[in-house]
Amino acid sequence: MLATPGMGHLIPLAELAKRLASRHGATATLITFASTASATQRAFLASLPPAVTSLSLPPVDLSDLPRGAAIETLMSEECARSVPALTSILLDLKRTTGGRLAAFVADLFGADSLDAARAAGVRRRCIFFPTNLHALTLMLHLPELDASVSCEFRDLPEPLRLPGCVPIPGPDILMPLQDKANPCYRWMVHHGGKYRDADAILVNSFDAVEPGPAKILRQPAADHRPVVYPIGPLIHADGRKDEKDALCLEWLDRQPARSVMFVSFGSGGALPTEEMRELALGLELSGQRFLWVVRSPSDEGAVNDNYYDAESKKDPFAYLPEGFVDRVTATGVGLVVPSWAPQTKVLAHAATGGFLTHCGWNSVLESLVYGVPMVAWPLFAEQRQNAVMLSDGVGAALRVPESSKGREEIAATVREVMQGEGKGAAVRAKVAELQKAAAEGLRDGGAAATALAEVVEGWTTTGGQEED
Repeated sequence: MLATPGMGHLIPLAELAKRLASRHGATATLITFASTASATQRAFLASLPPAVTSLSLPPVDLSDLPRGAAIETLMSEECARSVPALTSILLDLKRTTGGRLAAFVADLFGADSLDAARAAGVRRRCIFFPTNLHALTLMLHLPELDASVSCEFRDLPEPLRLPGCVPIPGPDILMPLQDKANPCYRWMVHHGGKYRDADAILVNSFDAVEPGPAKILRQPAADHRPVVYPIGPLIHADGRKDEKDALCLEWLDRQPARSVMFVSFGSGGALPTEEMRELALGLELSGQRFLWVVRSPSDEGAVNDNYYDAESKKDPFAYLPEGFVDRVTATGVGLVVPSWAPQTKVLAHAATGGFLTHCGWNSVLESLVYGVPMVAWPLFAEQRQNAVMLSDGVGAALRVPESSKGREEIAATVREVMQGEGKGAAVRAKVAELQKAAAEGLRDGGAAATALAEVVEGWTTTGGQEED
């Protein structure tokens, strides 16, 4: 299994590996890139069960790429340049497993690695798509959209309508597609075409949250696209006790049930200073309890500057309104923590009643698994598209108005999700429904469990013998 850079890619792929081991008796090797060999990643890999091992590809030279190259470009180039080394690794795995290498699975930016698996003679080659069916539908249609849409996507006069999907306004379409002159755009079109080389696409989603595209993608396709299997939600539920967790969890223990809004922008997100300050004042104005993971602002770079390193570069509290931290601490209404919080443990806690999120798909799935309604505040990647699907489609979130992220609008949205009797009540009811559907799908005989069993059956009945 090849995990392209980012813990948001590695964690769900590792969860898939663990599920294959526990339910189907498989062993798995997670292959990572040298560029992400952080202490956090090493600790995570070391925590995996014995059936899931890992190794790292050797470094590749990316010094010829322009300064400021998009993350999608960096990941795609690193993968493409690693194909020879990956081919050697897969050949070694074939030898050391005595011919039991049943399949190769690459995540969404690893489409070129399918060439390495083919060169190594691995019969079954799959894509693992760690985000959702809406984003996959867009990727599969991207080569034809590239040919037919002459303007920039952000300038489309009407929302983009794809089979089974919620209409997506042009400015909310995947961020790497918003500038056709940027090399990352061409990479995305390339990946969309390469996905058709896969035997199957495994998606970290489930039917109830995306019923439209789930129905369409299950149907046989005239264009011979790969079979699509929704096998989610795959989330990392860390049950280990850690001293770092104590501050957040002990504070939550003192709060009433469903009373706290958890605020976090994922492992790589940051806000501009002005938005940070308006968010702080909006949370205070809302009158709701909150736990906020704060990072230093993104004024000097992009909102995804923390992608490879989630630690704040500077003291984030220095950018908050004067006296804010002291006020909310003194009244007990809020807890502000720098850089990190144990997200799944916070979402699972009885005191947590809402989640103000960047709409990264891992965070969305965690929120749904634990039944926490969302306030959508997307930043980059596919997050704006996810926010549209969650708010306008399935109804699991309310979105902070994009045109006016002022304190009053923030406060009103937070209050509505936590206590509102109109839209907020509908969101809370829908999330409770989705929580139940997610759990049922993962049980033996459920939709996700059955889909994964079908994938494994394909690997073991026709994928157990490698090509010459």
